[in-house]
Amino acid sequence: MGQFRDELQNILDRVDPTDFLDLFLIAFLIYWMLLLLKGTAAITLLRGAAIILVGFVILAQTLDLEVLDFVIRNSFAGLIIAVPIIFQPEIRRALERVGRTGIRMWARPTYDDLIDSVTAAAMGLATQRHGALIVFERETGLQSYIESGVPIDATPSIELLEVIFYPGGPLHDGAAILRSSRVVAAACTLPLSETRLRGEMGLRHRAGLGVTEGTDAVSIIVSEETGNVSVAADGQIHARLDEAGLRELLPRLLHSPAPREES
Repeated sequence: MGQFRDELQNILDRVDPTDFLDLFLIAFLIYWMLLLLKGTAAITLLRGAAIILVGFVILAQTLDLEVLDFVIRNSFAGLIIAVPIIFQPEIRRALERVGRTGIRMWARPTYDDLIDSVTAAAMGLATQRHGALIVFERETGLQSYIESGVPIDATPSIELLEVIFYPGGPLHDGAAILRSSRVVAAACTLPLSETRLRGEMGLRHRAGLGVTEGTDAVSIIVSEETGNVSVAADGQIHARLDEAGLRELLPRLLHSPAPREES
């Protein structure tokens, strides 16, 4: 017991306070990265890779497999290079999320005045089975997508959105992008999501979801085939919304106060 106490004391004497800070920062960095990747495909892949790696290490040590042990010990350098390549979308999304956190401290666009008109327009388009894709730009700029469309710069209204998405019209295909309190462009081209969607969801849903996977945009999708209204945000899609559900969901996703009910 005395020898153990002496050894522990020797270790503590050699430990500098900065070592504790060093360990804390490393642990915090690992925890922060796992927190950012939570709920993505990357965390599942990391969990599977960790299980396989631990299994191989235990197997190599237990059975004294020298070749396997050599391969494991010399593969970490390659893994360090491979991880950023394999998880490039998730890492980019995490860095964008960190950047948006700083931006929110200074400014945040509000869409309180638009929610009612956009909701009414979306439900009207759904009733007429007119397909539509309306995107709210938030902290992450969508300028590259805006430049792919037709400039408009107009105040959003039910009539304007119905005209934009009238079937056969020149602006019907593509997305209408809203920035602050203006419709800045229509017929914009968006990236398509690789996520497998339900059978009734087509290219318009893939585009509406795709723009939210790499940015913090929020998109409203109206199905031309079924008349269903969906909302995409943070790489997830909320399908088959009625008017009450859309009015409740949009303020929450856009970080605006919930609309007050009229007495």
